[in-house]
Amino acid sequence: MIDPLRALEEAIAADDDLRAEEAAQSVGQLGDAALPALLEWRTSPDRDRRWWAVRALAAIGTPRAVAALMAALDDPDPDVRACAVVGLAGLRPPEAVEPLVARLSDSSAYVARLAADALAQIGPPAVPALIAALRDENVAARAGAARALCAIRPEEAIPALCVALDDPSALVTYYAEEALEQMGVGMVFFPPD
Repeated sequence: MIDPLRALEEAIAADDDLRAEEAAQSVGQLGDAALPALLEWRTSPDRDRRWWAVRALAAIGTPRAVAALMAALDDPDPDVRACAVVGLAGLRPPEAVEPLVARLSDSSAYVARLAADALAQIGPPAVPALIAALRDENVAARAGAARALCAIRPEEAIPALCVALDDPSALVTYYAEEALEQMGVGMVFFPPD
């Protein structure tokens, strides 16, 4: 049987994404034993090698792999950062909330949007940080926070979402309105005649 790390390396060299995905899943079954090699790959100048290292870390999913995924959120390449965000979204670790909130203002709009999705998937543990992000000076961070809160619909966010209705950004206002509407805030019901 071929070593999964070697299989992943060969698939990367052959530019065969299907084989690389299969190999990354197999590497995930190695657990923390694969971490030394993957952590070395994470510092490679080759973007593809870094991307597949992050993908394999997500397949491992242990606390040490999660820590490495959070470190990958600072990769210079937006595709690698996006891969790390998606990996964290699948694992939903509460300790990733603050690093993901920081990605709400990522230079890549794609990464920022994925970060909002990831925070929504983490759910209630992300709520306090998302409420705080509604006051961020960066409009993308505020919009992402409002979007994530719209998906989570936590009652404790109602006051902050009401304040966000006056945000200068139409996007922030839209998501705040949508969240409040979905929570039934401001709805008036009339008794039937």
